[in-house]
Amino acid sequence: MAPHFSDDDIEEEQVHFQNVVTTFRQYARYSLNANNRRRKDIHTIPLADRELLTKLGYGQKLKDVDKAILANALFLNKIVENPEIFGHEIGDSVVDGDIGETDNNAQGARDMMMPVPAGGNTYEHAHSPPHTHPHDRPTRPSDPRRGGYRPTEFDMDKLRSTIKLFVRDWSKDGKAERDLCYEPMKKALEEHFEGRDRNTLRVLVPGAGLGRLAYDVAKLGFACQGNEFSHYMLLASYLILNRTQSIDEHTIYPYIHSFSNVSSRETLLKAVTIPDVLPSDLPPGSNFSLVAGDFEEIYGSENSDENEPQAGKWDAILTCFFIDTAKNIVNYLRILHRILAPGGVWINLGPLLWHFENNENEYPSIELDLAEVKELARTIGFKLYDERSIDTSYSSNDQSMLGYVYHAAFWKAVKVSPAE
Repeated sequence: MAPHFSDDDIEEEQVHFQNVVTTFRQYARYSLNANNRRRKDIHTIPLADRELLTKLGYGQKLKDVDKAILANALFLNKIVENPEIFGHEIGDSVVDGDIGETDNNAQGARDMMMPVPAGGNTYEHAHSPPHTHPHDRPTRPSDPRRGGYRPTEFDMDKLRSTIKLFVRDWSKDGKAERDLCYEPMKKALEEHFEGRDRNTLRVLVPGAGLGRLAYDVAKLGFACQGNEFSHYMLLASYLILNRTQSIDEHTIYPYIHSFSNVSSRETLLKAVTIPDVLPSDLPPGSNFSLVAGDFEEIYGSENSDENEPQAGKWDAILTCFFIDTAKNIVNYLRILHRILAPGGVWINLGPLLWHFENNENEYPSIELDLAEVKELARTIGFKLYDERSIDTSYSSNDQSMLGYVYHAAFWKAVKVSPAE
């Protein structure tokens, strides 16, 4: 049986989805206002100082940023052209931005997504720098039908993070960072099933984000399903996976939103083209899907959908920057163990940036250290091997004057015994 959701849950989910769509559509207005604040600040300093800034070309830089914001807005508007595909009705009071209509001629090359209801929880997962946490939001989202929703700085930060994730997952610029994470996982997967018929092996990628790791696994010939909860990720990945017809079709400016730690004007205004591969270019007969919804609700139910059984049905599970999104890591690992087939492999890579630590919404949060997570996995019934640390960034700008490096934990784990 599918999870049961109350009318309030469904209503809350509907409202949150509309708020996300509004955030996309309000990107230009919000971002242009932020850039205009810089212009106003110029007039607060002495005239002589202003003249020096003029000689530096600071005013022209602000104009160039305005143009880049408008270019980003046109791209983001494409993402939310037809949000009704996700089964939500978009009310008339959803606030549109100031950018004109975008091209409606793009056609889906291949249906790679199977959206399902995401449930009542409206929390959005994200990986932020170590000094910030991504869960500072109201317990219930604001309702856009009550006078029109105005996105918050938190909303816009989620959207800006989504733009940067396009670089990580779907650009040539993100290849080095992507390879540090995805290549060891794909190699471990291939080695574990060496000599097996890949198209009969089911691989799950929870926390799939914009879908690149899941796509790469399908490209290797495995039957792969990604799972994602964030509406920001789901809307954005739908455009890339279903409505992109050529390599480098879209151009974005991911680094214009902050002037801090910028080495040059060129790095601030750097254009990035996406995607670096054509997502529809999968081998004939490929089995690739992306399911929307909460990981625990979809895969943790004891009474799963008879048309999509979960218990013992997944030959491999790849978790990349995912397990620290758990409120209760015990339940996460228990689900991973339950849905793996006997002898199935769980391949993990990521840090332990516990997303709900010290959250203001009073969600529970169990925060273990790495040694405890590994011991818990062994207790539940996994045998861990190839344990090592991989240094990697996450959605970083390699030309920035500031960067964060995770000493990410990597391991392969085989299901060897029943859960206790």
